[in-house]
Order: sequence, then C-alpha cells, then structure tokens
Amino acid sequence: MGGIGRRVVRAARATGHLVLSLLLVPLCVLALLQFLLALLLSVTFVGLLLLPYAARVNRGVAGLARRLASKVLDRPVTARYGPRSGVLNRARLTLNDPVTWRDAGWLALHIPTGVALPVLALGLWAGLGFDLSLPIWWWAPLPEHVVNLAGVSIDSWFRVVTVVPVHFAAVAAVALLGIPWLALADAHLARLVLATPERVRLAERVAELTETRAAALDAHGAELRRIERDLHDGAQARLVSIAMRLGIAERMMATDPDQAAELVSEARQSTEETMTELRGIIRGMYPPILADRGLPGAVAALAARCPVPVTTATDGVGRLPAAVEAAAYFVVAEALTNVAKHSGASSASVRLSVRQNDEGGWLTVLITDDGRGAADETGGTGLAGIRRRAAAFDGRTDLASPPGGPTTLTVELPCR
Repeated sequence: MGGIGRRVVRAARATGHLVLSLLLVPLCVLALLQFLLALLLSVTFVGLLLLPYAARVNRGVAGLARRLASKVLDRPVTARYGPRSGVLNRARLTLNDPVTWRDAGWLALHIPTGVALPVLALGLWAGLGFDLSLPIWWWAPLPEHVVNLAGVSIDSWFRVVTVVPVHFAAVAAVALLGIPWLALADAHLARLVLATPERVRLAERVAELTETRAAALDAHGAELRRIERDLHDGAQARLVSIAMRLGIAERMMATDPDQAAELVSEARQSTEETMTELRGIIRGMYPPILADRGLPGAVAALAARCPVPVTTATDGVGRLPAAVEAAAYFVVAEALTNVAKHSGASSASVRLSVRQNDEGGWLTVLITDDGRGAADETGGTGLAGIRRRAAAFDGRTDLASPPGGPTTLTVELPCR
C-alpha cells in the first residue's frame, strides 16, 4: 500500500500542477493579445514605446511557467534576456531577442495544451468519482435506469458489484500512471520552448569561463608578485645581512673574539626572524594547519583567533582536494577579518557543509554576522577578492547585507 499511496500523492501533485497550468491559459490569452497589438502598433512611435512593456508582460507569464516546470522537473528552467536601454534601442533589442519570441510562441502553444492536458487529468478523476457514485445511484429510489460503463450495461446489482470495481481499478491505474506523465509532458514542453537553448547556454558559459580564467590568472600573477616581493624585500635581504655578519665575524674571530661572538649572536637572531617570516610566506601559500587538522580544524583555529566571538559548525566535511581546502580557508580568513574590522558585529558564525547533486560535490561556506550590514564590494573590504577566488574555481558567491544587518556571505566551491 505504501507504493500505491506514493503514486496517489504523485498523481495529486501532478493534478495540482496541471490545474495551475490551466489557470495560466487566460493570462496567456491576454498576454498574447496585448503583445500582438503592440506588434501591430510598432509601425508607429507609440507602438515602439509599448512593445518592451508588452514583452515584459509575456516574460512575467513565461516566468510563472518556468517556475511551475522547475518544480515538476526538479531542476531550474532558466532563460537570459538581452539588455535594454533607451526608448528605440529597447524596442530593437526586444524584437531581436530570441527569448522574446520563445515567450510569445509558448503563450500561443499553451492555450490549447494548457486546456487539453488538465481536462484529460480532471476527466480521469471525474471517472473515478463517477464509479464511486454508481452504488449510491442504485441505492437511491430513482426510476428504472440503465448506465453504460465501457460498453457494458449496468442494469442490476450483480453488475454493479462486479463490473464497477473492475472499471474503477482500470481507470485508477490509468490515472496514477498517466496524470504524472501529463504533468511531465507539460513541464518538458515548457522547458523545451522557454529555456535558453543549449548552444546559447554553452556560449555564455564559455564567455563566463574566459572571464573567470582571466581573473584567476590576474590573481595568480598578483600572488606570485607578492610572494616574490616578500622574498626579495624581506627574507632575501635578511639572508644577505646574515651572510655579511658571518663573513665579518669570520675575519674578526682571531683579532676580536668578543665582537665576532656578538656578530654571530646577531646572525642567529636574524636567522630566527627570517625563519618566522618564511613560515608566514609559506602559510600564505598553503597553511600547514590544513594538512595537519583538515578544513574544519583550520576554520576552528581561525574562529578562535578572531576578536569577535565566532561559532563554527560542519556538516559532512571530510578531506577535500588541497586547492579547494586552501580556497575555503582563505575565504573564511578574509571574511572574518572583514567582520572584525568593518562590521561592528558582536558575534558571527561559520558553517561548512558538503552536498551532492548532478554536478558532483559542492562545498558551501556560510559566514554570518550580526553587524551593521551594508557591506560594499567596492569599499576595499576584500569581498571582491573573495568573489575572484571563488570564480577561479568555477564557484559561486552570494552576499546579502541589508543596512542594519545581518550580513550573510555564501560561497560555493566544487569539490573536484
């Protein structure tokens, strides 16, 4: 019965989708009529003014269809519209945008299909209700009557008891199997017409990857220059100073042992300082704590060092690729630095989680603080660097920081 119950629930949800799809039909009729009217008037200046707004109405109705299809297909159905600016330019771009015509085509297509598919589904439910009501009809004191059910005359209680259950079971089987299929057909049709074509999506993806690759190369070059500068101006200068002190001490060893010993002591102290500086440079490249304690332990250490009280939580985070761990570590480090310097927060939290989807595993880093909000990526707070670091891994960054707070930074990195 559990399997039958799940099928009933699935059919009921599919019916709900089809009913909502049916309710879209009047909107499709109105939207299509106003769009066609705007097209006819586009030979005039007034029509050119109205055309972008007419297309916007189409987009609103098509957006509702995309959301309905996304819930049935359990994956997003998205489309990207072209930019619009200027009065005449908006009309030209609206007419040249292929998604505008896809929206109009779906409106015209949905008017018949949006009626036919829900009527089929509701007809199956009505057939089940009719079968259930037949015994009540027979029990009621009505005049003699004969009901034809699938070509069989129901004219006696014997046929009511024998034929009706068989017919009910057959209609129920068709309904439980067919109604979800009708909903899927409606959703796939919406996705086929309304979603951005795969070739366009691939072209946009190539452009996006080209941009993120350029940003990653720029960031990598800047990081290499920083490391070279730190080594040249810091560690290398200290090593040269150590070599000079040791050379002078070697020459003074026979004539002035005390001065030579003092120079050796200074060289030893400078060596320790150089080692500390080199460890800092190495830590900036790949923190050793990641190799020792993994990402959860390293983030806990960052939280412990932050001046603002920070709580941490991890959900299914084990060992990840070293590059991903390093990127997530520096994202958390930069975010907590921003919290301490700019947010005015009294507390913050860091949550790490790993989820699986069709694209593989994704690490989600969620940093929240109760500060003043209004974080600005152009304000030199390091948020732009976090976005570039995530983009280099083909990741995603989302910042929500309304005035008055709280601020929530979400970074998603692919675990590959």
